[in-house]
Amino acid sequence: MTATKEVDTTTTEKPTLKNKLKVIGPGAIITASFIGPGTVTTATRAGASFGFAILWAVVFSILATIILQEMSARLGIITRQGLGEAIREQFANPILKFGSMWLVMIAVGIGCAAYIAGDLLGTSLGISTLTGISPNVLGPIFGVVILLLGLSGSYKLIERVMVVLIVVMSFTFITTMIVAKPDLGAVFQGAFIPTLPSGSIIMVIALIGTTVVPYNFFIHSTMVQERWSKPSDLKEARLDTIVSISIGGLITAAILITAGAMIYGVEVSSVADLSLQLEPILGEWAKVFISIGLFAAGFSSALASPLGAAVTIGSVLKWKNGMKDKRFKAVFVIVMVIGIVSSGLGFKPLDVLLFAQALNGILLPVIAILLLIIMNNKKRLGKYTNSVKANIVGGIVALICTGLGIYSLVDAVQVFLG
Repeated sequence: MTATKEVDTTTTEKPTLKNKLKVIGPGAIITASFIGPGTVTTATRAGASFGFAILWAVVFSILATIILQEMSARLGIITRQGLGEAIREQFANPILKFGSMWLVMIAVGIGCAAYIAGDLLGTSLGISTLTGISPNVLGPIFGVVILLLGLSGSYKLIERVMVVLIVVMSFTFITTMIVAKPDLGAVFQGAFIPTLPSGSIIMVIALIGTTVVPYNFFIHSTMVQERWSKPSDLKEARLDTIVSISIGGLITAAILITAGAMIYGVEVSSVADLSLQLEPILGEWAKVFISIGLFAAGFSSALASPLGAAVTIGSVLKWKNGMKDKRFKAVFVIVMVIGIVSSGLGFKPLDVLLFAQALNGILLPVIAILLLIIMNNKKRLGKYTNSVKANIVGGIVALICTGLGIYSLVDAVQVFLG
């Protein structure tokens, strides 16, 4: 009888697909964060300009994101601290300590504030196409909705909203890719055989830059603490990271593949060009599909920008009450107000955006290297430090990010001076 009971227990505890999907949470926030209007536009232009030739850049950026985000999640679960706190405590030298703290806070703060208006306008563009209402009217309205979500202080509410938005984006963009009937042989060649067609380097940097986002490391290391609390939870956290970010990669790839199949060689002025090319296949639903996808991408990214600024600054300054902290909410409000006013006025501060781009060009490799240093700190992580394999792969990713960051910085400076 005892043996039978033991067998029954084992059978009952076998995880079902539904139970496995229940682990999706913090990783979904990261995915919803990096799939924004910038990603949709960049992937569309990449496909239109180069077909499937630089699809490998999406594959690389997703692998890089999974590797770095897994480290961030592991740090949060094992140490019960965010990446900002870890950076603050890593260095004894006051110059290194405060230099790294202020670089992170200034770069992430300005970056999030600079991009929020574009995220809100991107959110509005989809609905504006369907309703005819100006994006400058819709932008502030969506901004107020996001502001209220942030002020709720509810991690679970934000997580659920992000998961719904990912489902909407997945259905929209993957369906359009299937309908476009791309050449599968060319797709696999573009995904796994790296090539650099003439003039594609900036587009490759843009694809990687819209996916591997520095403030997402801070969000992830903080948000996993809301869901998981012990080393045995690492398996679930890894599954969440791999599945969520892979879905994000599939969405980005689907947009690029659809553009490569439908509008290769066409000069793209906006994502609306993609809906025009899909009209012969989808009819009047083409505009609806693309508009809904763009709305979901914009809304998720617009919610993540102020969240990223607040989580990063809160983590570096060791604010203890998370999203319910008044100072956290104050940072969230400041970034959102900037976005609401900017989107209402249609103001696109080019110099600020270029400055933010330059700062992010410096920040990504710096954060990647800092993360690697922290993940090898045995005093902090004990036996959960990086393996040799993780260090090699992470080191390669950091090296590539450094090269791309320098290129991006030089390009931003040239545009600024020119």
